[in-house]
Amino acid sequence: MGGLSPLPMGAFMSLSMYQASIPAFVRILGNLSAILDKAAAHAEIKEIDPAVFVNARLAPDMFPLARQIQIASDGVKGCAARLSGIEVPSYPDTETTFAELQARIAKTAAFIQSVDPAKIEGSEEKTVTLKIRNKEISFTGRDYLFNFVIPNFYFHVTAAYAILRHNGVEIGKMDFLGNAR
Repeated sequence: MGGLSPLPMGAFMSLSMYQASIPAFVRILGNLSAILDKAAAHAEIKEIDPAVFVNARLAPDMFPLARQIQIASDGVKGCAARLSGIEVPSYPDTETTFAELQARIAKTAAFIQSVDPAKIEGSEEKTVTLKIRNKEISFTGRDYLFNFVIPNFYFHVTAAYAILRHNGVEIGKMDFLGNAR
């Protein structure tokens, strides 16, 4: 094992469903907000219409920046609601400006932070059923969080980052990670 000694049994505390989700989602949403601030400043300095960035995409068949953010928002608010057994809030996908995208991010972060952690705890085996493209997919809460929500959330936030970076916004890995502590 290359000099690594195994940890004794019980060396790890169990990680709760809340701890594995909401704090990380809130942190990354905050980082996404900071990245959008840099994009808005870049647009102003370079005298670029902000709509260019909001509507930019990496490839013709990919969603633009605004849609990437909307999907990331939908994923985490849906996760918090479904795991806690409350109704998923519906946000219209009408954002066309940096300010509107920032408001969506803030509203999403506020919602997921408002969910009682105790309602998410113990949701590992809860059945979560989604309707996707005219079919239903069921997961355990654990599989929903770790195999569906988390990968999708990071995919869409990464796509948003990549769109802005590709379009000249001076951001780097530490902007994506933010304060990783």
